[in-house]
Amino acid sequence: MEQYCNSITSYNRLITREVKVGNLIIGGGHPIRVQTMTTTDTMATEKTVEQVIRCIQAGAELVRITAPSKTEAENLAAIKASLKEKGYTTPIVADIHFTPNAAEIAATIIEKVRVNPGNYVDKKKFEQIEYTDQEYIEEIERIRERFTPLVLICKEHGTAMRIGTNHGSLSDRIMSRYGDTAIGMVESAMEFLRIARSLDYHQIILSMKSSNPQVMVQAYRLLIQQMQAEFNECYPLHLGVTEAGDGEDGRIKSAVGIGTLLEDGIGDTIRVSLTEDPELEIPVCKDLVKRYPANRIKGADMIPPIAQLPYSPFEYKRRETIQVSTIGSKSVPVVVADYKNKTALLPSDLMAIGYIYDEAIDKWTITDAAADFIYSPTDLLSFDLPGTLRVITSPALWEMSADTQKYLPLFNFKTYFQATKKSDSINFVEVDCYGSKNGIRDEQLLSIAKDPTVVFCLSSTLSHAMPAVRRMIMRMMELKIQSPIILVTDSAWQTTDAHLIHFATETGALLLDGFGDGICIGIQGKQVEASTSENEAGTEHAQVSGRNYYSNDSVQQFLNSTAFGILQATRTRISKTEYISCPSCGRTLFELQETTAKIRAVTSHLKGLKIAIMGCIVNGPGEMADADFGYVGSGVGKITLYKGKEVMKRNIDSAVAVDELILLLKEHNAWIDLV
Repeated sequence: MEQYCNSITSYNRLITREVKVGNLIIGGGHPIRVQTMTTTDTMATEKTVEQVIRCIQAGAELVRITAPSKTEAENLAAIKASLKEKGYTTPIVADIHFTPNAAEIAATIIEKVRVNPGNYVDKKKFEQIEYTDQEYIEEIERIRERFTPLVLICKEHGTAMRIGTNHGSLSDRIMSRYGDTAIGMVESAMEFLRIARSLDYHQIILSMKSSNPQVMVQAYRLLIQQMQAEFNECYPLHLGVTEAGDGEDGRIKSAVGIGTLLEDGIGDTIRVSLTEDPELEIPVCKDLVKRYPANRIKGADMIPPIAQLPYSPFEYKRRETIQVSTIGSKSVPVVVADYKNKTALLPSDLMAIGYIYDEAIDKWTITDAAADFIYSPTDLLSFDLPGTLRVITSPALWEMSADTQKYLPLFNFKTYFQATKKSDSINFVEVDCYGSKNGIRDEQLLSIAKDPTVVFCLSSTLSHAMPAVRRMIMRMMELKIQSPIILVTDSAWQTTDAHLIHFATETGALLLDGFGDGICIGIQGKQVEASTSENEAGTEHAQVSGRNYYSNDSVQQFLNSTAFGILQATRTRISKTEYISCPSCGRTLFELQETTAKIRAVTSHLKGLKIAIMGCIVNGPGEMADADFGYVGSGVGKITLYKGKEVMKRNIDSAVAVDELILLLKEHNAWIDLV
């Protein structure tokens, strides 16, 4: 079986070549390194130095600085000298786009340069050009001629290099032959890697970034497969989701992409690209990395190995299932709100999961992010349920309920066989995947699956839970079982951000491979996040990405918001506006965080619309990838607006650009007035 990692069923790091970056070693089984990128003007030496120091103090092991021209590249020497004078030796990375001569200068000063093969030699003018094989070979030779000097300089000075492909900035040449695809991303990087290897230069790290986690994950997997096929070895991999955005959404999208790969032992260094101050990225990186201690492999021997995958990990195809009521087949994945820690529910408690009750008129308002089911194992509700909302409960309470259509039973596989009464619409059956030697057997799975009303609820008590659930789903596919599956994930972490990353990683990894017809996430026990404090009213609260969550209701709101955020990030259920927002850097031509907040404030009701907010032409329009509309810095205080990749309004004053964006949305029937 051609695999993209060492093991599909156990945590086993992919061993890559060792690369020395200053005093740091990346790859070869060394710890996963965390990094970030400055947002200051590179020519503002002291401001840049101060920000680099804040990042280092937050825990950054590498810091990247943009060098868009020779001038900024030369100023890296002053920045480096100032850092050294203050006692800091953390490696510095120069970020290069379009300007090979800047890269050649930077490579003599700092420890690592990053080049983007999409715009280092090739250009992107969004032109479709047909290349003959001979013309294509001639273009590769042109790249060799232009790229070789940098390789030789790096080799001479002991400078490392990252060949960083971005999905949105594939060159016209690559696009013409491979299209806007993950394999095109891989080939773009491999062209540069082959040249470097031919010059016996190996201090190389690679990345395959996209704002779409699905594309990003597929590209890294394909890259590993290609390197193994050509070289029988892999170079270290830097993981990241570009333009993830800010706040909760940015953290979820990053965790879905980065976490999916880390789960399979892939990745030697990571960066979480948030539209926030760079030092705020580091705690998120740490929350991702701390999930993979050396003893994570414990219990993996309980997961049976597999010789042949029953699906392709290199392309998305949703697992085929039957339809059970509103679950499975072509229905969007459902969200189950976990109320196991709450009793005596009132109508007001449902506001946290998208149901707003007006007692005066006895009416419910249902939002776009309204949960489909409630899990309440110990309590029958004292009021009529709104809309299509239903309650999953214990078999005993289900039998006691007055409405056995609104209430549905949850069995384990043993009580399912013992039950004398079952629902005629949906029967939920929970399975602990490989968490016990006395777990479910194949013949039991097959027997239960004969029931067309069964929906399996899969989780695992193993520490390496995601591969256990994935392996159970693969076994069900081998057995031709097509019952729908709810992915059930509990978190035992202590902070809100750590919970967020856990849920996004554990469920997002499965959803990206087409597995799962619903999700249910919850926090173990009755714990509230350890990062709680007292506000002025004395209410216990926790904070994530600038948002406060209060008491049990707030935790429920957080869980519901996270569940819908995961489905949005995996593109499996769209319930809100999506923002593809770059993290800002020294190239940014307007106040990115403030502008992102303004655009969010006026467009957050436009469900399903994808809006890109890019600081400069490097990130737009190319990096906008599949955005519907784009807001891109084109000069100091100037904005260019795009529809897709087509310029609609050029060089607008930033003071009126948000209003102009709204007009553009209206002109193309993408605007909805708030009622």
